[in-house]
Amino acid sequence: MPRYALKIEYHGRPFAGWQRQKELATVQGAVEAALNKLEPVESIAAAGRTDAGVHAMAQVAHVDLAKDWSPFRLSEALNFHLKPLPVAIVAAARVDEDFHARFSALERRYLYRLISRRAPLTFQAGLAWRVAHPLDAAAMQAGADMLVGRHDFTTFRSAECQAASPVKTLDELRIEVLDLPQGGREFRFHVRARSFLHNQVRSFVGTLERAGAGRWTPQDVGAALEARDRAACGPVAPPDGLYLAGVEYPSDPFAI
Repeated sequence: MPRYALKIEYHGRPFAGWQRQKELATVQGAVEAALNKLEPVESIAAAGRTDAGVHAMAQVAHVDLAKDWSPFRLSEALNFHLKPLPVAIVAAARVDEDFHARFSALERRYLYRLISRRAPLTFQAGLAWRVAHPLDAAAMQAGADMLVGRHDFTTFRSAECQAASPVKTLDELRIEVLDLPQGGREFRFHVRARSFLHNQVRSFVGTLERAGAGRWTPQDVGAALEARDRAACGPVAPPDGLYLAGVEYPSDPFAI
């Protein structure tokens, strides 16, 4: 059976996450329902399972289909059947049968958007986390630098995490600062690793926000890491600002 990779974009707010759940709206369920309008499909596999309310710019999934579809026609047909849900197939590609959206991935990239301004969000509501107080970008970056590398990330791991080990290698945690024309500042957390623990990125951001607000020092972030204790973590940032921004493979399955 031909195997296809799908690059999927979605707004996470209406969904109870990526993974199919009985009687709940999920992104996987929506894409599988659209696929079943074309031909019977049991399930699809994705690069990562995003939580309720989390968005994706470039989730990757794969599916085996009986029919030999052209990638363009497949993406067009799926987008037709996905309407009016905030889910889009931005690219489709025929891939080798040994390609696996999850296990073939070399790296996953996440983006977290945090906006600091007094006024509530309007256009960006549900797409970023707003805090009303100023934030010190240098303090947050100093704390973030302590997290980069190979560590036991028990402190930043949800109690529901099913990963076999809390030890992971964090390749990048970089904070970009943008002055917004309508007032305020946006802090973009660029996070990169081969794999992540459950709630790891949101735990990072919530903890670093405390450093930016002056409630913690950068050294407190390092101490929280060394504690290897979930109770030492700062508040978990809300899902609104989190995006699965990209997945890297040995070769880009969507390259033309």
